[in-house]
Amino acid sequence: MSIVAAILLSGAAAMPLSADAAIDAAERAPVSGLAKNMGWNDPYPPFTVYGNIHYVGTRTVSAWLITDPKGHVVIDGVMPQSAPQIAHNIQALGYRLKDVRYLLNSHAHIDHAGGLAGLKKRTGAIMVASAADKPFLEAGDIGHGPSKGMMFPPVRVDQVIGDGQTVRVGRTVLTAHLTPGHSPGCTSWSMDARGRDGKARRVFFHCSATVAGQSLHPEDYPGIVANFNALFPKMRAMKADIFLANHDNFFDLHAKAERLKAGATTAFVDPDELGRFNVAMEKAFTQELARQQAAQGRGE
Repeated sequence: MSIVAAILLSGAAAMPLSADAAIDAAERAPVSGLAKNMGWNDPYPPFTVYGNIHYVGTRTVSAWLITDPKGHVVIDGVMPQSAPQIAHNIQALGYRLKDVRYLLNSHAHIDHAGGLAGLKKRTGAIMVASAADKPFLEAGDIGHGPSKGMMFPPVRVDQVIGDGQTVRVGRTVLTAHLTPGHSPGCTSWSMDARGRDGKARRVFFHCSATVAGQSLHPEDYPGIVANFNALFPKMRAMKADIFLANHDNFFDLHAKAERLKAGATTAFVDPDELGRFNVAMEKAFTQELARQQAAQGRGE
């Protein structure tokens, strides 16, 4: 059954999990600590990456707008305070919020899921996420690891997506790839896009492959090590002409954006980048697992 059919059969939309007043308060709250130091909510001008794919995130955390004449899709909401900025960025590119039909999530950490409730309030879009991350999104808390207790406005998941299933709007089709590790339900997305050069290219939106301060030994959540060990071989089988990540430093966002601005229409095209990223992340994971195991053995 398609996502659209499932939504239609489910009847009227369920009530939101976050009241408007709670969302508004979260958006007005000061950004502090790690989020402030890392610039997670710092403004950044929106721009078209390639074809119908647009960057609408902040200076250091990605949010993506995928447009189609039949409606639009947004991937990730960054921080709770970022929803107004993302909404402004969408409008600044000439698109209407009411035309956003789907909200997708890479994973349920506050810096990627925090603004989803605010965006859902503004757009009325269908919220799509994996089964494993659904409880965290609906609780407004990942519940484990360094992000445990970093609360964000809960957002109701209208539709659960499985590995290989698709979200379709008009001629635009996004395929979900379950890539757990960084979170239990980490979800990457792929699609085809055609740029001004007339070429169709495969685009991959990577959820994440970093340990990000989580405990691997003992495990912060059951199966985290097995998930990471399955992730890297799965990524080795993936091919993409354009690799897009959820933090600026993972895919050299600013330098590519400057080249694009200077006229390099294929600034984000690099068929080898996903492979290089996967090699680097696997090495980092292996080293971190060994470090934690050694530390545990020493009783640290």
